[in-house]
Amino acid sequence: MSEQPRPVAVIVDGYTSGNHLPPAFARAGADVVHVQSSLELMTSMMLPDLTAYRANIARATPEEAAAELAKYSPVAVVTGQEPGVEWTDRLNELLGLPGNASAGSKARRDKYEMIEALRRAGVRCADQFKSDDAEEIVAWAERRADYPVVVKPLASAATDGVAICTSPQQVRKAAEQVLGSATIFEDANREVLVQSYLAGDEYSVDMVSLGGRRYTSAVWKYRKRLVGVHNIYDRDDIQDPASPQVAELIAYTSAALDALGIDHGPTHAEVILTAQGPTLVEVGARMTGGVVPAYNDACLGANQADLTALAAVRPTEFLERYANRTYERLLHGCMVITPTELDGVIESIDEDVVAEINSLPSVLHLRVKLKPGGRIKPTVDLYTSTLAVHLGHESAERLERDYERVQELKDRVYRLIPHEHGELEHDH
Repeated sequence: MSEQPRPVAVIVDGYTSGNHLPPAFARAGADVVHVQSSLELMTSMMLPDLTAYRANIARATPEEAAAELAKYSPVAVVTGQEPGVEWTDRLNELLGLPGNASAGSKARRDKYEMIEALRRAGVRCADQFKSDDAEEIVAWAERRADYPVVVKPLASAATDGVAICTSPQQVRKAAEQVLGSATIFEDANREVLVQSYLAGDEYSVDMVSLGGRRYTSAVWKYRKRLVGVHNIYDRDDIQDPASPQVAELIAYTSAALDALGIDHGPTHAEVILTAQGPTLVEVGARMTGGVVPAYNDACLGANQADLTALAAVRPTEFLERYANRTYERLLHGCMVITPTELDGVIESIDEDVVAEINSLPSVLHLRVKLKPGGRIKPTVDLYTSTLAVHLGHESAERLERDYERVQELKDRVYRLIPHEHGELEHDH
């Protein structure tokens, strides 16, 4: 009997965390084809490893790409990174595959449309306004007379361009900065969004959906620190799945996904638990940027990449094992995103310091984000943080001790080129 050909899945824009998808599909027994939603690769993000794919398709329209994909008879199309959301929806429709209706695609990328979709569905959400004129943004904030407000781009990610403003002057400056810049996905910002400030602890809720039935793969609590007008990530902690607030966050997030018509694929939602209840900051119809499959497996019993592949390739198995369930917390865990005040050019990496961090009992994964010859500068967002350290341990106390030690060592990882006067920048 001849061997059955391996199923083929399509990944649109497999940048950054999307690089975890080809190995996940391979583990699920499937091959992958890559589709670019832009004719040129987007160099502002970590590029996809195209050697992991059977083919790479770069066409001007989803219709042209679908014609090319038909010969592979794909079983699913999934999003690798944020810019691919709209193409994923359209390709699933063109290929007759289960997916999220493209009529609602815009609300899954545009932050203004997203919140308005929640408002129409009666789901709790922020007050907001958008304009292509910084003065109109200031006028809205002044009319509301309830500072702080949040100013941000309509369709970016990773805290890019997000400012928390307490005065009309700060609002004006933040709005002008957004309007004068492009997103991390290289799109010009033609409008700017201003929203009411949501006071409370912020959480992320990661899910994988299939036909509207969802598995919650993680709930993390963010700890951020305000530096100027920027809220800088410090650490994300895995939450106890049995806690009442986790149940509340899951129910709310599921209602938000229903309002946005997201019934299929991975999602990464950021939600603030306000005095009135959970309220959405935004949701990406793609995996979290923080997914590290082996780490997630160790701490949570599963990971979004493998769950996404399983739902696509073996949907019946996904529904039987995961639908309408929630992760287990196998270890206390936190992701540490280290900020810096250093400013200069990196001469070298101190491998002894890297080894010391790696030797801490709870450190399961460490990523040194910058390279020799690169620039290090004071942190204002996720992209200017310096290390990503994933901690996991049976002892919460051990985790805290190692977290403190990471903070002590973080700036010693990078040796900077000395100034003219012979001193290193971080000797000050």
